[in-house]
Amino acid sequence: MAGRDGLVTARVWRRVVLITLDGVGVGGQPDAADFGDQEASTLPHVAERCGGLCLPTLERLGLGRIVPVSGVPAVAAPRGLYGRMLERARGKDTTSGHWELAGLVQDEPFSTYPQGFPEAVIDAFATIAGVAPLGNIAASGTEILQLLGEEHLRSGRPIVYTSVDSVFQIAAHEQVLPRESLYALCEKMRRVLDPYHVGRVIARPFVGTAAGNFERTAGRRDFAMPPPADTLLDRMEQQGLTVYGVGKIRDIFAGKGITRSVKSSSNSDGMAKTRKALGEVDRGLIFTNLVDFDMLYGHRLDVRGFGRALEEFDAWLAGFLPALEPGDLLVITADHGCDPTTPGTDHTRESVPLLVWHSGLKRGGSLGIRRSFADVAATLADMFGVRVETGSSFADQLG
Repeated sequence: MAGRDGLVTARVWRRVVLITLDGVGVGGQPDAADFGDQEASTLPHVAERCGGLCLPTLERLGLGRIVPVSGVPAVAAPRGLYGRMLERARGKDTTSGHWELAGLVQDEPFSTYPQGFPEAVIDAFATIAGVAPLGNIAASGTEILQLLGEEHLRSGRPIVYTSVDSVFQIAAHEQVLPRESLYALCEKMRRVLDPYHVGRVIARPFVGTAAGNFERTAGRRDFAMPPPADTLLDRMEQQGLTVYGVGKIRDIFAGKGITRSVKSSSNSDGMAKTRKALGEVDRGLIFTNLVDFDMLYGHRLDVRGFGRALEEFDAWLAGFLPALEPGDLLVITADHGCDPTTPGTDHTRESVPLLVWHSGLKRGGSLGIRRSFADVAATLADMFGVRVETGSSFADQLG
């Protein structure tokens, strides 16, 4: 099969499973200090604080050779290809990370509003919602419910909040503003915020009766800006290949280039649906986001929960690998960091792990430090005979 720039891949590839461990960074990028993240190193710090992690499957693939991870030795003969990747885009958010994995490097960062959104945006919200919002501050999702949840129940006013990331988040109790009404409000605000270059509008439904027991539900939905140019996903779709999104992948790409998708309510649900997708995709890409690392543990500074989630993924992976057939490729990576051991609750500017495996791989080895997440897109483009304009392919190292 001829790939980009004349590269010939002898193997006939059938499917790629690309799993993004949301927020599982492996150490600050060279420019991390510009973001205040010079001390961030999500996976190593979580492992250290947990007294070591038991990740035998990831260990065999070569995880311990990427960075030192307590409890995960650097095996002499890893079964997989391993490395780490730097993000070229000047950001540390979900959207820019995933877009770059798909070959679209964002030259202009999304706008952020850590001091709150402009008056014109809030006025537009009030006109659409029929009531002025509460909040309009930067806060974590759990903090904002403790701070304003009870006032929301009394007044019926939705809660608007943000973070250092480019997000406009709307929280509402499901008995005050039903999910579908919340989603409709988010869709309208998505159009309002496009000129402000805000990456995502996020619906955050919650339940509970008082500040001590408010909980966000699985009804979260992201309304992202559509990618401004075609990505690998579009090119694959144009060639009649399946692009199957699991979790929030469809939301991240605003549906562009996605031929089929399923939502997930948790990591375990996303893993189960990834396994199920093997029986539904004949040729193409299964693109999965496992969000709990970031949403439930990184942002909430839950180190132990983060560690347990990593071990649960590793145990699932041990049973998943045998389900992959000849012609299937597995790629495991992340989109940014979310170090629960450093100050603050936001994403961290980190390099991300890169683990690659297929059943015909004769020997593992290093993929080095990749200069862009887009190297993943370039590699998949070579495998499937489509074209992307960014990234450096490592398809010739797949064996």
